[in-house]
Amino acid sequence: MRNLSVGGVFGRFLASLILVVATFNPSGYSFVGWIAGKFPHLEPLQLVVGIGLFAVWLFFVHATWRALGTLGVALGLAFFAAMVWLFTSWGWFSLSNHVAVIWVVLIMMACLLTLGLCWALVQARVSGQAVVEEVKN
Repeated sequence: MRNLSVGGVFGRFLASLILVVATFNPSGYSFVGWIAGKFPHLEPLQLVVGIGLFAVWLFFVHATWRALGTLGVALGLAFFAAMVWLFTSWGWFSLSNHVAVIWVVLIMMACLLTLGLCWALVQARVSGQAVVEEVKN
């Protein structure tokens, strides 16, 4: 996993997109759609799946936050917000179309998570330096 490839980036994007869309999407076929009618009375399977999704979210967000930092995450969010503005100015979709906006935001969330998951590899390739963590003994 030391080398960054197009396939590696695509795999990380696919994993991020599956996580985001499995958690929520406007089609209703998601974890939020599954529990929405019964919340807070959950079935055991719903609780197990929810805890699993939460754990994966923690892993992805923690990895992204550690790789990019607060400033990097803020810049990433600003960049993707500007992309939404650009796409609407080009007429690709309208902000009044809430379903389209939700899908674009979900895809951009997956892109930000992907960037966070790939950033250490990008940084190592560009700088030629390996990322080393300080370990306390």
